[in-house]
Amino acid sequence: MDTAPAGAGPVYTARAYRQPVSRFWWLRRRSYFLFMMRELSSVFVAWFVVFLLMLVAAVSSGPVAYQEFLDWSARPWVIALDVIASAFVLLHAVTWFNLAPKAMVVRLRGRRVPPRVVLAAHYGLWAACSAVVAWVILR
Repeated sequence: MDTAPAGAGPVYTARAYRQPVSRFWWLRRRSYFLFMMRELSSVFVAWFVVFLLMLVAAVSSGPVAYQEFLDWSARPWVIALDVIASAFVLLHAVTWFNLAPKAMVVRLRGRRVPPRVVLAAHYGLWAACSAVVAWVILR
């Protein structure tokens, strides 16, 4: 209740009721948990971008800088961070691919392509790209 000028009576200001929410609401359901993990995975995607930019900078700076980067990358905490980041990036990719058939409707000759086909195409293309990258790195 706020005070009003003399003689005007009390002024009531209404505030919307906000139900208290637990900080761990996202642990109640598996779908909420996956949603939060997917949101968190964007931090690790950003880490990989920074890591790759640091790699490119080291390679472009010469062999000494590249060797220093490799030495830094071999530290246990960097390896642990990369392993955790890989798991989160994998979760990010899988949840994105599972969402794709729902988010995009593909039509071919006027007919809707079944969502399973769209999903299989995404995973197939992902596997093909991974195979090409593995071939380039491991040859």
